[in-house]
Amino acid sequence: MKRVVVIGASSGIGQQVAKLLLDKGYYLGIAARRQDRLLALKQLAPDRVVTAAIDVTAEDADLRLRSLIDELGGMDLYFHVSGIGKQNRTLTSDIELDTVNTNGKGFTRMIGEAYRYFAEHGEGHIAAITSIAGTKGLGPAPSYSATKAMQNVYLQALEQQANARGLKIRFTDIRPGFVDTDLLSGDYRYPLMLKPDNVARQIVKAIDNKRHVVVVDWKYAILTALWRRLPRALWRHLKI
Repeated sequence: MKRVVVIGASSGIGQQVAKLLLDKGYYLGIAARRQDRLLALKQLAPDRVVTAAIDVTAEDADLRLRSLIDELGGMDLYFHVSGIGKQNRTLTSDIELDTVNTNGKGFTRMIGEAYRYFAEHGEGHIAAITSIAGTKGLGPAPSYSATKAMQNVYLQALEQQANARGLKIRFTDIRPGFVDTDLLSGDYRYPLMLKPDNVARQIVKAIDNKRHVVVVDWKYAILTALWRRLPRALWRHLKI
């Protein structure tokens, strides 16, 4: 009997992954800012799904996570999907700060609580959606790419710490490219757009295989490998 908590399960990737894990027999604790959006998932298996309203930017979000874990009866896998991101070429202050608050402070709050829970209980698995945007600083979305780089490094640091402490905590850093979800809705047409159901299947496979880092999909794996090799002197002149 495996138990997973999914933060950000109300739509998009989180919802698709939650459905796949439910099909695999997991017991689910699912959360989002609006609890009513989770009821459709709960109706698929009322005896195996519990829900909670959690806003990762709220000061009590870590306490709400613990309550959800207790209601679920424990946790074997923590899957973090919650995040925001917008293009912000004018560097509007509210957009930048909201992104840092959600993807930086909120991410740290929730991943930290999951880590502490697993440290107390001896083992566990933390998986999180970050992004290929953390590979390089992207001019159209400064705070988004910066916070995604922070998330990549934070997970890497926790993985090193867990090994140093002898904790059996596994980590999976999932870095998708552009996915056709509400997050990317709008007038701008993103290239190489991925379908949420295909992305979800690759994510579950990566979690099952206990991958450390996975880029979704192969096209973006090639693209980000090229990005890493571009010197800063050249990168700053690219028009993205």
